[in-house]
Amino acid sequence: MLLLPLLLLGVILPGGDNEDVFQGPTSFHLMQISTFVNSTWAQNQGSGWLDDLQIHGWESDSGTAIFLKPWSKGNFSDDEVTELVDLFRAYFIGFTREVQDRVNEFQLEYPFVIQVTAGCELHSGEAIESSLRGALGGLDFVSIQNHSCVPAPDSGSRGQKFCALTTQYQGISDIIERLLSETCPRYLLGVLDAGKAELQRQVKPEAWLSSGPTPGPGRLLLVCHVSGFYPKPVRVMWMRGEQEQPGTQQGNIMPNADWTWTPQVHWLDICGNNSALLDPFDMSCIMALEALVISDYLVSPRRVFFPI
Repeated sequence: MLLLPLLLLGVILPGGDNEDVFQGPTSFHLMQISTFVNSTWAQNQGSGWLDDLQIHGWESDSGTAIFLKPWSKGNFSDDEVTELVDLFRAYFIGFTREVQDRVNEFQLEYPFVIQVTAGCELHSGEAIESSLRGALGGLDFVSIQNHSCVPAPDSGSRGQKFCALTTQYQGISDIIERLLSETCPRYLLGVLDAGKAELQRQVKPEAWLSSGPTPGPGRLLLVCHVSGFYPKPVRVMWMRGEQEQPGTQQGNIMPNADWTWTPQVHWLDICGNNSALLDPFDMSCIMALEALVISDYLVSPRRVFFPI
């Protein structure tokens, strides 16, 4: 039935207590995206993530896990990894079959997409907190809280019906509780330790300045580009002397293939009544990598021409 394969996804992931504190990624979660086009065609996509960094993939055709880093297995033995891969292979097969068998019961209409996110997070205190959430068509469906199924407020009778089914399988619940309190914490701490050298590296960025399109008469747009930095938390400021300039705007952060981040674009719209318009070369772009012991990274526009 639908209950077993969905809960099996959560078996490998959340829950437990540990006092270790890690400077770097603090969570591991699995993501599943299952697309059901009709009664005979479905596709399952799976991936594993440390915060925003993908370390696992899933080859759906062959039912094989993809380990994207040499340390992606953490401290698990080859036998343990094989057992988990076999479990996921069986899970995806069973999940697809059971969902298709219960389309009418849960009043689903093709095509539809089911998403599941499950994992555990290491907090700065003492606990590793677990979570499992299921979504239908991009809307929250159910979640697992304190080892209990909770329907989402907008899931209607579908969510309530699913959670009602979970109470009928105490044996499955016992297995899940054991795995949630042991497997995920051990894996999370093990993979953080195995990948420590890469996860705790520090990569200074490349940075350059330019002038943007003129916003209007008597105005100047200064653009600070920052690329190729790690880790992700960063703060970029436009400074005039020691005074931070208000109005700095920030672009989106996107990952690079080498796990650094780019682009980080910050622009400052200087109006005609700002003295910096007359002397833009007195402006500096300063970037501080938060959470790292690295001095501010300063870029001066002295070699950039800003037409006024």
